[in-house]
This record gives sequence, C-alpha cells and structure tokens, in this order.
Amino acid sequence: MGERDSHGIQGAGLCRTYQRVHITSATLGITLVTLTVFSLVGQTSSHPQCLDFRPPFRPTTHLEFCNNYDQFGCCDQDADSTIAERYWDLMDLVHLEEYERCGDLVKDIMCQECSPYAAHLFDAENPYTPVREIPGLCFTYCHEFHTKCGSIIKYLTDSRVLQEASDKGSTTFCSLADLPDRDYCYPNVLQNNYLANNLGKVVEDPMGCLQLCLTEVANGLRNPVLMLHSGDGTHRMFVAEQVGFVWVYLRDGSRVEQPFLDLSGEVLTTPWLGDERGFLGLAFHPRYQDNGLFFIYYSILEQGRLEKVRISEMRVSAHDMNRADLNSERVILEIEEPAANHNGGQLLFGLDGYLYIFTGDGGKAGDPFGKFGNAQNKSALLGKVLRIDVDSSSSAGTPYRIPPDNPFIGQQDARPEVYAYGVRNMWRCSVDRGDPITGYGRGRIICGDVGQNRYEEVDIIVKGGNYGWRAKEGFECFDIKLCQNSSMNDILPIFAYGHHVGKSITGGYVYRGCESPNINGVYIFGDFMSGRLMALQEDKASGTWKEKSICMGDTPTCSFPGLINHHHKFIISFAEDESGELYFLATSYPSSVSPYGTIYKFMDPSRRAPPGKCKYKPLPVKVKGKKVPFVPRESMYLSFNPGKIM
Repeated sequence: MGERDSHGIQGAGLCRTYQRVHITSATLGITLVTLTVFSLVGQTSSHPQCLDFRPPFRPTTHLEFCNNYDQFGCCDQDADSTIAERYWDLMDLVHLEEYERCGDLVKDIMCQECSPYAAHLFDAENPYTPVREIPGLCFTYCHEFHTKCGSIIKYLTDSRVLQEASDKGSTTFCSLADLPDRDYCYPNVLQNNYLANNLGKVVEDPMGCLQLCLTEVANGLRNPVLMLHSGDGTHRMFVAEQVGFVWVYLRDGSRVEQPFLDLSGEVLTTPWLGDERGFLGLAFHPRYQDNGLFFIYYSILEQGRLEKVRISEMRVSAHDMNRADLNSERVILEIEEPAANHNGGQLLFGLDGYLYIFTGDGGKAGDPFGKFGNAQNKSALLGKVLRIDVDSSSSAGTPYRIPPDNPFIGQQDARPEVYAYGVRNMWRCSVDRGDPITGYGRGRIICGDVGQNRYEEVDIIVKGGNYGWRAKEGFECFDIKLCQNSSMNDILPIFAYGHHVGKSITGGYVYRGCESPNINGVYIFGDFMSGRLMALQEDKASGTWKEKSICMGDTPTCSFPGLINHHHKFIISFAEDESGELYFLATSYPSSVSPYGTIYKFMDPSRRAPPGKCKYKPLPVKVKGKKVPFVPRESMYLSFNPGKIM
C-alpha cells in the first residue's frame, strides 16, 4: 500500500512417543525453505533442540535425577521422574557389581534426553527419520563404556542392530553409536565452550542479527492492515483487510466463514498499488466483554469529491458474537483529507480508558498546508495524536467528551482533542502491557512515524509532546526556519534510521508474551518497503534504546515442524494476541485486491518457557455457520518493488 507518504501501508521410549506425535503433524504439508535474500544470516554451527522438536527451557522445579540439566535443558520434573523410573527398572536387571561399575555411565547416557542438544545427540532434527535408541557417543568414551558395560546394552536398547553390533565388539558398536559431528557427541558436547556460553540466549549471526523463526497462522488475505484481540477472554483474533472486511480467527486456526464486519461498500480504496486509503483502524472498548462496543477508522468519499477519514462507534450483534451489528454505526468524528495519502489510521485505548486517534498530516510532501503545516498547527486535527472520552457526550452536542487533563484545553488556537502534535503519519502504534513480573513500561504508547525523504523514526507518546514534523525529520532538520525556532521544544525519537535501511516504518510491539522469554522487553518493528525486521532493546539505566536487527534463522535453526524461516517482503502491520505473543502481517504484492497477505507468529528457537507455564483457558466461542480450516501455504515471492509514488 504505497509509502504512507508514499512508501506504503504500511532416545528411548519417552522420545519415541514424542516422535510419533510430531511426525503426524509434519505430514500436514508444512514445508521448510531457505531464508529470504534480504536476511544477512551467517551459518551457525549450533542450535539447541529437544526431542519434541522444540527449544529447551529453564525448569521451574529442581530435577532430582538428571540434575546436570537442572538449570537449562529439555526435561521438566515429570520427564525427569520418568527417566529415573526407567533407569531403576533397568538397574533391577543387572548384578550388583555391574551396577557399581556401570550405574553412573548408564545414568549419564539416559539423561542425555534432558540435554538442550538432545535432538542432535539422538539424530532427531529431522522429524521424518527414526530417533536413535541411544545418544551419539564419542568414540573414545563409547569404547570405555562398551568395555565396562557391554553386557548392559541389551537392557538399554531394543534395537537388534545395536545389540548385534555390541556382540561384535566395541569398534563395531561404537562406529554405529558415533556422530559425524564430533562437537555434539557425548561427552564432547559438554566441553564445547561455544555451545555452553550461548545456551539459552537468542542466537545472533556474525553481524549481530537476532535469529528468530516464524509460524504461518493465516493466509490469502487482501492487504491485512491489522490484527487485534477483543480482550474478552475468548482469544479470538480479528483481522481487517484494507478493502473493508474484518474476519474472526479462532484458536484452532480456523476462520469464521462470514465476516465480522463488511464495510467494503462504504470504504474508499482502489486496487492501485500504493493507495493508502481504506479501512485503517479498529479498537475494542476496554469493556467490550460487557458493552460490545468497538471503534473503526476508515476512508470515505462524500458526494463523489470530498475525501474524509471517519471514526465511528459500532457494537457487536446481539444474536451472534462473531458478527457486528451493521445498523449500530454512530459517527464520532470526521476529518477532511486534502490529499489521498497520509491518512493515519491507528486507534487504540490507553490504560486511562480514553480513545487515542492518530491522524496523518494531510498528505502531499513536506506538509505544505499553511504557514507551518498541519502538524505544527494545534488548531488542525491533522498530524496529531487526539484523545477523547467516548463514554459520554459533551454539552456542546459532540458524541464524545474532552478528557479534563488534555494538555491544550482553553489554549487559544488549539483544538481541545489534541494530545500530542508534530506527527507526520504514524503507522502502527501499540500500548506496552509492561513487564509480566515488575510491570515496568506498562501503559506507554510507542509509534512508528513514517518519514519524508531521509529518515524513519520511533517515538514514545507523551502528553503535550511536539514530535517535530515538519521542522524535523528523525533527528535532523527538515524545514530550516522552523527547526531554528528555540520555542519548539520538540521531543526526539528514541530511534531513527536512514533510507539506506528502509523507507517506510511499520511500528510494532514490545514483546511481553510467555512463550519466548528471551525477547521479553524487546520492541520489534519493521519496514514496509525494505522488508526488514528490526528491534530495539532498552537500556533502563540510561533510558536509551539499542538497535538490534532481526534475521530469519537458517534452515537447521528453524527445523522444528510447523516453523518457517521466510516471509513476504511488504510488512504492513504487527499484532499481539490476548496472551501477549507477537505476530506480523505481510504481503508479497501490496494491492488491496491481491490475496497474498499472510500472518506470521514469532518464535525464538533458542529457548521456550517451561511446559505448563503458558497455559490458559479461553472462554468458549459459539460459532453460527461454517468455519474455514487453516491450510498453510508455501510463500510466494514476486519481483516487485512499488518504489516511491510522490
């Protein structure tokens, strides 16, 4: 969708049980492919992986048996207890002298199921091939083990091949038990400092890129501009297309066949590549579960000539929780748009319960409207962050009230709705839900503001803040005369990047989910035009933010069933589900009528939360009519670059 200026819219028995489950899921047609060309990823020599084809974790409780992996590995207390039971059942079959001679060796070998590199030790990276009965043993260690404990091998494995090899001597047996990669055979894997020093951390490539993987969760969408949960405990996701449709996606990945909302007949948009008009914003009332209210932001055309953006209130149908009441629309605010671009489009509710509306500066280039432009003119609603109270009406008859602490109430030549100004065209803002333990960062609003010719920026919104446009673009002057005005007192971005990196920022979210604890507190965002994923890590002591690039992990790193390491280029939006997990929406061809939009979920292949920690119980969803099952697709790439449309 254009540029937003013109850039765009932006082992053994326990192991074999795991294997059977995941081979079944792998047959669903999930295809692993090579990473995208724009990811600057070097080949890594290691990645942790468990026998269930997932990353290792930090156990929540002490492991009594395989306590070498008490801090980080692939076993929780239940798995540890299961291995201990198998071990003692085996030891009951051996003589006392064999137990004294071999007990510790057998324990060490069995406990490799708990190693964070268990998948390597048991040749389990490929879900289509059998898992080893015993882990890969380094030849010298294996020879010592076989010499001392060869008589126990028949109890340690059911494999006839291994048992027959054992009968032929240690050389034959250890040739089978060895691994081609000597870094990973046991016990060498314990002595590899590179592996040990990086365990549990987000893997970085030689250029410092954080290597993450993705899961495809939806596809076939026409320029998906947003995905939101309704905060009602159902964990449904609502996905809006630029053309005016909003779809309901359920926790099983299926989509309700009929749309939640169809405003395609009202929304102004075109099939033109780069058209920024359309259905742009959606926000659910904080008490949606009780009142069923939500708010929408979309482009309209009045009398065939006057373009506006409209913000309206609607409510859910009284008869179907997955359908909106089309007759319930109540217009809250309409703003004339002097040009087809820079339409803003973000709606969100702050923790204060007020609705925040993010408008563009009116379009064209350089905010040419009036002496100082719309963005610096507090009497204009364009180029602003507006804040209103939608729970009551004003005495003047407007369908909303002005919050009593809005910063410019009573100020001459200022609209009372204005909360912050100096905004060019913020495309995608989010409310930080805060650190799950300390609450740090909770409630702050972070936005990506699309630049003009040189810089893209990330801002934290504060009451009364002036964000500099058109005097400044990023950290630099754009309008020299305005920039030299000492009274401007503008707020600088927390980060800005030049157009050699990307040309149209898509704001994201601070990750606060449960499944990938390594990236807690990392702000993840992207660029529509370059297709780059980026991240910022806050230094709390200095209050500054450190840049981090995000790359797709190489194919071995993302070799878990259901994961991919590629995505479509044009990153339109980011999303957060009800449990705080993070997604982004992208397309391979940015036209409002092209069904190439896909939704991806982030996953850190280096570490996951311990089993059971991220469980939740969604409220039931009653679906009337049919559901469309999710069928994953292999991404399609088109050699298309819309460029700038000035």
